[in-house]
Amino acid sequence: MRVISRLPFAFVLVALGCVHVTPTPTVPTSAPAPIVSRCDATQAAISADADRQASPYGIEQHLAKNFPDRKVSWLMKDSAYQSFVVQTHAVNFGRCNAGTCYLFAAPASTIQSAVHASLKDGKHDSAAIGKALGLPAQNFEGTLRMMTLDLDAAGVCARLPVDSDPGVWKCTSPEDKDCFKFGGYTSGGVPEIMVINAPVAQARVEEIP
Repeated sequence: MRVISRLPFAFVLVALGCVHVTPTPTVPTSAPAPIVSRCDATQAAISADADRQASPYGIEQHLAKNFPDRKVSWLMKDSAYQSFVVQTHAVNFGRCNAGTCYLFAAPASTIQSAVHASLKDGKHDSAAIGKALGLPAQNFEGTLRMMTLDLDAAGVCARLPVDSDPGVWKCTSPEDKDCFKFGGYTSGGVPEIMVINAPVAQARVEEIP
């Protein structure tokens, strides 16, 4: 697990003399394989059914539109991180059952922008993060941990969330607002996906005071 301390960026400038260089042909980068190809049979079936419900909009279109760099982030209170990740020596993030761990994640740029915009005098404003993400402010009180994962580098399965996923708060009436609604967005309108078995060892972890 890579833990990143909050350090300023360093910029390295390189001066070049006047030399003749033969250009190297650019080799086109092949598109990543469909993300469902990384899922086991059970998750692939769930993903296929979710894509049918969302047709003609599925997980690949959702990723292309909202996760162009295919990086995701999520936030945890530090107390939960210590209890459920550090102390348990967790291999994967998320709610786990029958050997599978389920994690809701949003675009890395969205989470990081919300956190950075909330910082004042070196500390985050939980109300500002909550407002930006359309979630209760109390979810972000106290020291936080922000995790970032590159879906392609980690080689993980991801799909549209469905109402049978662990942690889903189902709507009980038409008036319910802060509950799960199928389609790949939170009740606050933030894009989300379900990541299966997000590896702790490959996540970048930052402390947010």
